[in-house]
Amino acid sequence: MFLLKTLSRPAALQLRLCSTKTLPTLTLFTKDPCPLCDEAKELLEPFKHRVSPTQVDISLPENQQWFVRYRWDIPVFHLNGRFVMKHRVDVVLLDKLLRESETL
Repeated sequence: MFLLKTLSRPAALQLRLCSTKTLPTLTLFTKDPCPLCDEAKELLEPFKHRVSPTQVDISLPENQQWFVRYRWDIPVFHLNGRFVMKHRVDVVLLDKLLRESETL
């Protein structure tokens, strides 16, 4: 949903669009090096305006729990904290999930 805000000025009328809805968070669990992760990032480029991307480097000490869980499965993706896919990006599935979230 977008709000339309108008500000009147003597010389012109200004219009400003503001989004009241936040983008879904897409979390990539990764480590360096990770060729599959690099490939996945390229495939996700068309979705960059539809998600808020974050990365979790599972090789860092503070992410030990994710390393234990995903060490053999990266890249792994969570959408809004829920597991959605691993190993390869399924663009059809991601598009479907994002469309569903956009209608909420």
